[in-house]
Amino acid sequence: MTYEETSQPRVSELLRLAADRAVPLVEGIADADLGAPTPCAEYDVRALLNHLFAVVVNFQALAAKEDADFSEIPDRVAGAGWRAGFAAETGRLVEAWAEPGAEEGTSGAMGLPARMVGAMVLLDLTVHAWDLARATGRDFEPDPAVVAGLAGEVERMAPMAREAKVFGEAVTPPAGATPFERLLVTTGRDPREHPAV
Repeated sequence: MTYEETSQPRVSELLRLAADRAVPLVEGIADADLGAPTPCAEYDVRALLNHLFAVVVNFQALAAKEDADFSEIPDRVAGAGWRAGFAAETGRLVEAWAEPGAEEGTSGAMGLPARMVGAMVLLDLTVHAWDLARATGRDFEPDPAVVAGLAGEVERMAPMAREAKVFGEAVTPPAGATPFERLLVTTGRDPREHPAV
């Protein structure tokens, strides 16, 4: 099976489902929580939000087979209205991946299959929403269709992601792990760790 085959849900459909869960979570983050630590050791909540903003914006360009620039991460959380800004940019991300041809061919500087690139942003939006929920003491459960759509893709990208230090080493899944918990352990996260608050 290739990444271009259409037997799987479209990336844009899965992104829409992911956004429906991630955007309300981001909108509910209080300013008082911006300095809280997250499961991503190098990021507090503010830094992780800014990273996620950069991902959402740059992967719009990648959907259009344009270059992405992660060399600078602006502080989008510094200004008023950042929550609405995140919702708007996430909506543009969904629209960008819904454009004809977005999932076809290759995308990005590494020349990866476009569908794999779409899976990367889907994973970031989903897993970082979980990170932010843990950091702020809230629950987060993605849409089951998103988890199902990511499962095989995450296994395929894991070796490359670990080599690039994007994923940590896989964690042993807890007994009775849910499909989402199994996905989290593949990225190096411990789904049963206590929230970092």
